[in-house]
Amino acid sequence: MNKEKAAILIDELRKKLNEWAKEYYVLDNPSVDDAEYDKAIHELINLENQFPELITLDSITQKVGGSISDKFEKYTHKYPMLSLGDIFSWEEFLNFNKQVAKITDTENNEYTAELKIDGLSISLIYKDGILQNAVTRGDGKVGENVTNNVRTIKSIPLSIPTKDELEIRGEVFLSKTEFSKINEERLLNGEQLFANPRNAAAGTLRQLDSQIAASRNLDGYLYYYFNEANPINTQMESITQIKELGLKVNPETRICKTLDDVKEYIDYYTKKRNDLDYEIDGIVFKLNDKRLQEEVGYTAKTPKWAIAYKFPAEVKETQLLDIFPSVGRTGKITYNAKLKPVQIAGTTVSAATLNNAEYIIAKDLRINATVKVKKAGDIIPEVISAVKDKNYDSLAKWEKSERCPACDQKLEKTNSEVDQFCVSFNCPAQILRSLEHFASRGAANIVGLGGQTIKKLFEEKLITSIADIFKIEEHKEEIINFEKFGEKSFINLLSSIQSAKQNSFEKTLFGLGIRHVGSKTALTLAQIYKNIDNLKNASFEELNAIDSLGEVLATSIVDWFKIESNLQLIEQLKFFGVNFEYSGQAKNTESPISDKTFVITGTLTSSRDYYKDIIELNNGKVIGSVSKKTNYVLAGENAGSKLSKAEELNIRVINEEEFFEILKGE
Repeated sequence: MNKEKAAILIDELRKKLNEWAKEYYVLDNPSVDDAEYDKAIHELINLENQFPELITLDSITQKVGGSISDKFEKYTHKYPMLSLGDIFSWEEFLNFNKQVAKITDTENNEYTAELKIDGLSISLIYKDGILQNAVTRGDGKVGENVTNNVRTIKSIPLSIPTKDELEIRGEVFLSKTEFSKINEERLLNGEQLFANPRNAAAGTLRQLDSQIAASRNLDGYLYYYFNEANPINTQMESITQIKELGLKVNPETRICKTLDDVKEYIDYYTKKRNDLDYEIDGIVFKLNDKRLQEEVGYTAKTPKWAIAYKFPAEVKETQLLDIFPSVGRTGKITYNAKLKPVQIAGTTVSAATLNNAEYIIAKDLRINATVKVKKAGDIIPEVISAVKDKNYDSLAKWEKSERCPACDQKLEKTNSEVDQFCVSFNCPAQILRSLEHFASRGAANIVGLGGQTIKKLFEEKLITSIADIFKIEEHKEEIINFEKFGEKSFINLLSSIQSAKQNSFEKTLFGLGIRHVGSKTALTLAQIYKNIDNLKNASFEELNAIDSLGEVLATSIVDWFKIESNLQLIEQLKFFGVNFEYSGQAKNTESPISDKTFVITGTLTSSRDYYKDIIELNNGKVIGSVSKKTNYVLAGENAGSKLSKAEELNIRVINEEEFFEILKGE
């Protein structure tokens, strides 16, 4: 057979097999039996083996896996993959709907209801009709490229019938049936069992050998559709478009036109969840209208137009074996429970956080008592209460610790706080936690200096302070002899430490671990004060006057700079070349829109985030709804109810051209 004839046959077989695969894996309605399907795919494999130059990335034969990677490359999302806010009751949903109603001007909002699959978020990027990249959520901004493994998922097509550049998002999961099969095989092979389907799916998606991924039969439901060339108007249109392109959508998705519909959907699937062949831990409700979604807007981490309703937690009884304290990087004491292992929501629970001593005393928890335990949101173990059975009264009352578990320093507690604190600067637990915090992603972001590595370096006394990180080269010989740590890892670590020196001031400031100074506060301080010396000299009154700070934060900052060892640390870091200058743009407090409040609505020529950034850099504020306190409404096309509200309250409405005129002071 010549190449031209083979190419025609290969094309025909691929089209036929793709259609059959869609019928079987997506539509659950096969038109041919397994024998005919297998015969056709073997014919295609034989032809591709004869003419390997005709193999393409979208060929269905590429779903069998076989490539082995030594790592997963990082991939920056074009649009952030945000997480969702959680609610746990019908009353909380009504409160969520009221917040949405402030923007939409009606409590009768139309929502899509989608089952919340207990799997892993995935983003699929198609270009010219071919699956180019498949990326995990990661931290929301940067994920891992797991394309080779996702190619093996039979319900995710390698090609789609459009040349538009698309991004389609959804959830990869493992069915309960497949999970049982995998654990049965692992049991027979003497391997450790997976705790639940989600863990198994995560382990599969991160396999370096895609042939292993192919053998485990992952599945996927898709629900987000991004197409800049042809945007859609509603979330349900998004579902329809995805389905028409041949990808799998969850058939349980519904439109809820009224609050009664929402309540009915919740009640139905709360009862039915265990009948499904996949794990769900809740229901996601999304405002259906995309235009209204934009009006309702976002927080830094979550969309305000969507919410995850989590099912009531499963409650089990077990024995409380022990209560023990641990100490965090700020010296805060957290108490923990050691539990007799118990299965809850598909996983084994043997420990739980008890927060502080007041929490334990209020619940009168006693060691060796029977306690009720649940997993809040099916994730975090929580001790609800003690079971006051016949043995309860004979158990000794619990007493809180008076001394630090790490350094034996006497613990302190102020009248204004419920937590106890270790105030020793030499406490090894605090030092270790502060090192971990400084090296973490949100702070210095030193790749290769994770928790276990830092712990080892600390135990070996190679790093005992943040400044020691920057002279780690002195300990090269000891470090490269660590288990699983060679010369290459050490060189990469040095490179990452060198890069950390160039971070903008807010990253380093956050890494210093000043109590109450989170990443957002660190950015605000960096924008205002520009460098560490200006901040060091700021007075309490000056800091307290900043809107987002307040007395507690201002006191914490001033007190931190009074400590001599902290000032010495700053000088040491400067000596090693660590940057303490803000490299972003400072807020312009002299701007004509400084202290002015804006509402942004309608379709603009640039994104709302673009205008929000400009306004905030000019010391203005963007809010979600129009009120008497609003100074300007920046309106584009199809502005809707906010425009009417502005006119009713006589608030000035401006277009984009007028916005820039005001910004220039014209």
